[in-house]
Amino acid sequence: MDGTKIAYIPQSTITCPQCGGQTTETMPDDACQYFYDCKHCHALLKPKAGDCCVYCSYGDVPCPPIQLGDCCEG
Repeated sequence: MDGTKIAYIPQSTITCPQCGGQTTETMPDDACQYFYDCKHCHALLKPKAGDCCVYCSYGDVPCPPIQLGDCCEG
């Protein structure tokens, strides 16, 4: 490996499907996040079928593992 870091977007804005509230979060860079507690209505979000995490289902940017092509579901 030549030490070159692959860039990814570390933040995603999650939009709650229940209340429409939006919150920008810094995503974990080494794992998919399966649960998310909406900061507005406190709904517990889980990924949609076929998605690896809540950022891929409800975020405006997919999770870092998907961005880097190294996802557990990929």
